[in-house]
Amino acid sequence: MEKINYDLKMMNIIKENQEKKIIPTLLLHTCCAPCSSAVLLRLSDFFEITVLYYNPNIEPKDEYEKRKSEQQRFLCEYKTKYPISFLDCDYDHEAFEKVSKGLEKEKEGGQRCFACYRMRLEKTAQIAAEKEFDYFGTSLTVSPYKNSAKINEIGAELALKYPAKFLYSDFKKHDGYKKSIEMSKEYHLYRQDYCGCHFSLEGREKYLKEKMETLS
Repeated sequence: MEKINYDLKMMNIIKENQEKKIIPTLLLHTCCAPCSSAVLLRLSDFFEITVLYYNPNIEPKDEYEKRKSEQQRFLCEYKTKYPISFLDCDYDHEAFEKVSKGLEKEKEGGQRCFACYRMRLEKTAQIAAEKEFDYFGTSLTVSPYKNSAKINEIGAELALKYPAKFLYSDFKKHDGYKKSIEMSKEYHLYRQDYCGCHFSLEGREKYLKEKMETLS
């Protein structure tokens, strides 16, 4: 099966809108300030962006609030051609518990993560449709630990269900992840060391324990 170049698909969308002299509205789901930094660097000259913070997977609640606060601080400090708005969602951890039920034994990066992608993208698509955004998308594809192909497949499916266009992406391209690290240092952003859910937190703790045992 031929691999799809999602970065090229995104650039074609941008090029088409530029040729029409259009600056579309984009509802962009973000998971944290570091990931959003390189994404906004790529997009902020071409869209009127509203950042949507919807991440019911993140726990504990203090961690969720810390990441949200850093996202808001970065948006206040980062200067862009067009103003970027922020849209907050209530902390709805029960939504993650519901979609992950029965998938507790899945490996990290597997079906449980796919269900989490879909939960966050569907909420984004719903709000984009309700508020009549031209596009919806996510910063998740900047991470080398996320399955960009699956994220784009889900986004394309949701664009058939809701009246908003999906912005394809693979923000890892053009050194996206590296730039997110550089921008995190520049803006002194908090960089978490686990994805967000308690499964990834437990996996990190297990890894650190095994590493300490190996070194001892």
